[in-house]
Amino acid sequence: MGKVVFFSIPAHGHTNPTLPVVAELVSRGHEVWYYSFLEFKEKIEDMGAKFLPCDEFLPPISQEDLDRKAGKDFAALIEMIVDTTMALEEKACMELSEFQPDCIVSDSLCVWGKLFAKKLGIPYICSTTSFAFNRHTAKLMKRSMKEILNMIIGMPRINKKLQMLRSYGYEVESLISLIQNDNDTDTIVYTSRKFQPMADTFSDRYAFVGPSVRQTPKISKERQSRQLIYISLGTVLNQNKDFYQNCIQAFADSRYEIIMSVGEKTVIDSLGPIPDNFTVQHRVDQMAVLQKADVFITHCGMNSVNESLYYGVPMVLYPLHSEQRAVADRVAELGAGIELKGNKPKHLAKAVADILADRTYVENARELSEDSRNAGGAVKAANVILNKIQ
Repeated sequence: MGKVVFFSIPAHGHTNPTLPVVAELVSRGHEVWYYSFLEFKEKIEDMGAKFLPCDEFLPPISQEDLDRKAGKDFAALIEMIVDTTMALEEKACMELSEFQPDCIVSDSLCVWGKLFAKKLGIPYICSTTSFAFNRHTAKLMKRSMKEILNMIIGMPRINKKLQMLRSYGYEVESLISLIQNDNDTDTIVYTSRKFQPMADTFSDRYAFVGPSVRQTPKISKERQSRQLIYISLGTVLNQNKDFYQNCIQAFADSRYEIIMSVGEKTVIDSLGPIPDNFTVQHRVDQMAVLQKADVFITHCGMNSVNESLYYGVPMVLYPLHSEQRAVADRVAELGAGIELKGNKPKHLAKAVADILADRTYVENARELSEDSRNAGGAVKAANVILNKIQ
């Protein structure tokens, strides 16, 4: 029996793809520990893993700061990573030394898992829930002027944090070495090789396993009286009252059925009267809804896009920062969606109408669905891990 440890950041899009992999490992008789955060405790334990909380070691951040910085302030991200590493080091290194895992699987942004593995000499696998990132794909990240300015202003803070890591005995050559995927490192990428931009620039140490999705009961997509439009901005930057109201204006009393997920902190009553053809909820079972949806209006988080492609649903693309813009550009390039020209009601209505009027979009989405389903998923990811420890 092998012993595997997972690390991830407190984000649904980075945690959810790993859970079926954990379940697969446990079903094969292996022991799994998972360092994560309390909002994921139940999910992780349901997969059969031992949950180890890291909440007290995460620097506090207000919702306002999270909305302002998430995906936009890279210096703030590096500061959070380093501060968490320093705070968690004593506890995690002691526990890992006692447990003696055969392998650590750590999210690409959860750098503390990678650093602990290297410090303790434990075999390491990178888990990448976004596109794999190297000097070639970095060119696809079309950062806004504000993001670039934040990066320039933040470099002294970043360099100070990197020096702190070195003073604690961590070998960190540069910022790039800390965050970039490495052709010499075993890496699991939760998208297919076809969907990954510039896939030929990555070595055979990369396993493009496709979406690792939670298996749900198959829902029969019977012919519906109305076409179903699903709207969601994900689980982080989802407090966007203006956007939701624009969606209501665009599709109120239309020939579509609308399901709109607005996040836990959005006050639904603040959106005004809800039309009869709308279902507005704080949270929905996205996997179940996508099995019935005709179009998905999405913020272009990789997890949401992967799930949409898995079920062959074409998308209206509304990215909120540079990483999501890269995902949106790839979906549009492969003909499975349309990027919004603006977020006004007229833009939303036109994008949905254009997708539904042209069968090419759903055909391309279904082609990518077949490719995603054949990539291997959680079973292939588990095989990569077990090949590392056997």
